Formats: sequence, structure tokens, C-alpha cells
Amino acid sequence: MVASVDDLARRVRAAADGLDRRYLVGLAGPPGAGKSTLAFALATALNRSDEELAGVAPMDGFHRTGQDLSAAGELENKGQPGTFDIGGFTAKLRELRSVVVGAEVGWPVYDREIHDPVPDGVVFRRQRIVVVEGNYLLLDEPGWRDVRSYLDECWYLDAGAESIGQRLYERHIAGGKAPEVARARIAYNDLPNAALVAGTRGRADLVLTLRGEEYLVRAAR
Repeated sequence: MVASVDDLARRVRAAADGLDRRYLVGLAGPPGAGKSTLAFALATALNRSDEELAGVAPMDGFHRTGQDLSAAGELENKGQPGTFDIGGFTAKLRELRSVVVGAEVGWPVYDREIHDPVPDGVVFRRQRIVVVEGNYLLLDEPGWRDVRSYLDECWYLDAGAESIGQRLYERHIAGGKAPEVARARIAYNDLPNAALVAGTRGRADLVLTLRGEEYLVRAAR
């Protein structure tokens, strides 16, 4: 099946209607696959009928701080599963599901200028639908496997290694890295992370692959 973002938004809206709590849909996939782009496009489509219906909750806000990673000798591993605050992430997901719609829930975001998370960069209030996006939402490892239980459904956004590499290179350059540093980061950190994430694809409800301005949508295998 081929679906537009509007088609995907209608699917989510139909699933969320009638619930007395927030509906959480996850977008997993490798770094550079376009998860953030799809997450914000999906929220925008949902908000055409109600400007406060949906919001985006990026997993990147739960990066451990640079100071913490440096002290632990893990700064070069940034982006790997162990460099995230998984306990804080699952606690916030639980809060999003359990707190009554209308009450405030703060959510941290990652600032690419200071390269650190910023507390409460997003605040959810009336939003009944939350698009949670991040690499490791489907990871079947201690701590991480709990994430799936807080998501009503989770999609895997697929992408080829070549397109991932180009997007990541552009992202690193935009973030101030020298070309040789960016290429090394991609080869020794980002692409191994992408391979790890690819192994989680089978735990998704749907697999989406970008085709022009639409998505090829398939069941996970």
C-alpha cells in the first residue's frame, strides 16, 4: 500500500478517537532515515483540524549530557544506546499515558547548537496524540524493551545506507564538524548504530519506505 502523510494521519486519528488518554505512536528507524521530518509532517497534518491535537516527543532529548559522558569516558560513543537516559525516557512515556489530557507534561529536547538536552523544551497540555520518534524504540534490550509497552503502535522508517550516509554527513557538517571528522563519525559510530537499529525492524507494526512524497507501507516481516 502507498500512503500519503494525510493518509497516515487519518489512520492515527481513527485509532486515537474514543480513548480517554493520550495515544502514542512511535517512529523508529536508523539515524538519518527521516524520522523527525515524518514526525513533524504527521503532527502538522493532524493539527489541521485542531491546532493542539498532536505533538512530537523526540527521544533525542534523553541524551546524557556531554559532561556526564565525558566523565564516564563515553563521549565518543554518543548516540549509542548506553548514552541515553533510558530510565528518564520510559518514565516520561509513562507520564504521557497516565496524566490526564490538559495537565502539563514537560519533555526535554536536544539542542544541536550546545549539543546537550534542554529540559522541558516541549510542554504537552491538550495534545491527545503524541508522535514519539527515535532510533531505539524497538530495541529488545534491558530497559529499552519497556519502551514498546508504552507505545500504542510503532512504525519502522526504512532507508538505504547511501541515503542515510548523505543525510548524516550534511547534519554533521551543519553542526560544525570538519568533513574528515564527519566521515569518521559516520563510519565508526552512526552506521554501526544503524545496523543495530535495522535488527529491530521485525518488532514494528508497520514498515514505511519513502517513495517520492508518499510512503510504501508494509507489514513488518
